[in-house]
Amino acid sequence: MASIAIRLLAACGLALAAAGALHAQPAWPSKPVRVVVAFPPGGIVDTVARQLQPRLQAALGQPVIIDNRGGAGGTVASAEVARAAPDGHTLLMVFDSYATYPLVYPKLTFDIAKDLQPVTQIASNPLVLVVNPTVPAQDFKSFVGLLKSKPGQLNYASVGPGSSNHLTAELFKAQTGTFVTHIPYRGGGPAQQDLLGGQVEMMFLSAVLAQPHVKAGKLRALAQTGAQRVPAYADTPTVAESGYRGFEVNSWVGLLAPAGTPRPVVDRLQAEVRKIVSDPAFDQRLREQGLTGIASTPEQFATALRTEQDKWTRLVRERGLSLE
Repeated sequence: MASIAIRLLAACGLALAAAGALHAQPAWPSKPVRVVVAFPPGGIVDTVARQLQPRLQAALGQPVIIDNRGGAGGTVASAEVARAAPDGHTLLMVFDSYATYPLVYPKLTFDIAKDLQPVTQIASNPLVLVVNPTVPAQDFKSFVGLLKSKPGQLNYASVGPGSSNHLTAELFKAQTGTFVTHIPYRGGGPAQQDLLGGQVEMMFLSAVLAQPHVKAGKLRALAQTGAQRVPAYADTPTVAESGYRGFEVNSWVGLLAPAGTPRPVVDRLQAEVRKIVSDPAFDQRLREQGLTGIASTPEQFATALRTEQDKWTRLVRERGLSLE
């Protein structure tokens, strides 16, 4: 009986110690939360961040500050947040290119698997295969036929080697048996400008960014890369529907935190984002732009990152792509 009593007292002592440690932790957030956006203003990551900001600020009860830190495809901002205090007051918002950083930047100063931890994927959207209206093809099938009849004579734009529009175009070439010349640019603005001007004929462009140009008749949408059609492109078939089963690529925006950020903070952030994304008004706003809300768990986000890394690593090796 004495030994049982001793064990009970010990258990109570541990419980009290744990409770004391919990109460000893400072309330979060205790000051403004800085969300570092890894790209300049105006892009899809910045757009999602600024739509989320007022609602997240209201939910957390502290100012949420959007801090745009563009440079080197988002790696400058990522490296900065990787070095930040893991207290939940500095966060990182990134694009799908985050998954390919190790492929594109072999000399990274941080490890995406160790120095930053996934919080949640916020939203995704397919890429859309768009062409300049001067291209004499009205649908996906005729466009593939055109490319096969003129191997290497048409060009496609990307925002740089290893970007989602580059890798998606290479996946498209592999599956359709076509050859299109890659013209890499230093950013989305110059790439879109030359696409609109006819200096390049095609591009796999984010559904959000392509939408105003397609509506204005300045670009023609031939296919979207998601598993299913999104409402904003209800009349545009998917690549899979067009005869290439299994072809699926989605662009996404995600939220990360420095490694070591307390799990209760990560869970609170994910829960608040989930509430916002699940709100019918917010969800409708996303859908009108071609976006689909996700609000995945940290574990689901981590799995998605590993899956994408494996997929693109395999493509780069099989195609012998240069990412320099």
